[in-house]
Amino acid sequence: MDTRLIALAAPLFVLLMLLEAWLSHRRGQQVYRSHDAISSISLGLLSVIVNVLTAGIGLGAYLWVSQLAPLHLPAGAAWVWLLAFVLFDFCYYWHHRLGHTIALLWAAHSVHHQSEDYNLSTALRQPSTTFLFGWLFYLPMALLGIPVALYGAVYSLNLLYQFWIHTELVGRLGWFDRVFGSPSNHRVHHGQNAYCLDRNYGGFLMVWDHLFGTYADEREDDRPIYGVRGALHSWHPLVANLKVYLGLLRASCSLTQWRDKLQVWLRPPGWTPQGIDLSWDPAAFRKHDPVLPGAWQAYAWVQFGLCYLSGLLWLVRWPGLGNPVGTGVLVAVLLGVLSLGFWLSQHTWAHRLEAGRLLLTAWMAWFTPPPVRWGVLALLGLQGLWLLRIATRPTAPVHAVSASD
Repeated sequence: MDTRLIALAAPLFVLLMLLEAWLSHRRGQQVYRSHDAISSISLGLLSVIVNVLTAGIGLGAYLWVSQLAPLHLPAGAAWVWLLAFVLFDFCYYWHHRLGHTIALLWAAHSVHHQSEDYNLSTALRQPSTTFLFGWLFYLPMALLGIPVALYGAVYSLNLLYQFWIHTELVGRLGWFDRVFGSPSNHRVHHGQNAYCLDRNYGGFLMVWDHLFGTYADEREDDRPIYGVRGALHSWHPLVANLKVYLGLLRASCSLTQWRDKLQVWLRPPGWTPQGIDLSWDPAAFRKHDPVLPGAWQAYAWVQFGLCYLSGLLWLVRWPGLGNPVGTGVLVAVLLGVLSLGFWLSQHTWAHRLEAGRLLLTAWMAWFTPPPVRWGVLALLGLQGLWLLRIATRPTAPVHAVSASD
């Protein structure tokens, strides 16, 4: 994935999300909630950062397999680009499909489905653990002689295409829905409804779903209910990324047979030796929607905006760990995202954790050149005063995050 291209596309993403929020408001629809949108985009930022830091795993494997290829295709030929794009989409289909039907892979992919809203910010909600196994599915492209640079390009193009299909504002598109990835058939994919499960895996093309029997039309009389069965009930990125892994670990440890201990990771999500319980009552579904006081929302948006801009700066200027200033920016972004997760969840210690983050960030800023140092310290000082005002102002009660969140 070309992370610089993703970073350059980020301003367009923001403009389109603002446009979607405005149009939905004009139509009398509420498709955005502050805590959900901030959580989703923060998870996306964290995912891109992790992808940059772990890129050597997948790229190293791709280059090694490329040496075994019987031929090497010319990267400049138009037909090779077309072939690479179609091959990537085919590999993506199987990566995506097995990500839903093998529990270990679902542990990563489930992050993308945890949002109970469906909007453009959901497209950015990506896992940070795909680097563990995701690269395996694209090695056939290396064996077929697709150059690594071309692989990275079509990866980014496929990912960018899928941004626009995460919206409720675009209805049915007729024949287009049958051929290409579209908002209608991707809404089905994100649904918890019985007819939505394990359907419409295609990224750009839906031909793979038609060929392999996984296509389903959206139903007007049974609109998709978004989210995952066994809801997340948390806004923290660590909980989002690790919940399913920890659940599988607990399930595996609770079983007595070694065969079952292994199978719980490789069988479909929810598998037990007694089978899979697919029962689900849509009437009982309630969105996780705790009230976030206005002052908390405003602070969260400002803090998120600073993290987002700093993260993009790191991606464009210092992607990696080689530059001391860049590393400091990266650490500040990670601290900000983690603290923000506690803040959105209204953790009992959220004020203290945020104060600690501000102090630690200020300590790191002290070692930067003077113009940057004083600017950052002034900004952190203003945030500290704002935080103090929120902490001492009567507000809605907060709740502690439980171990089950």
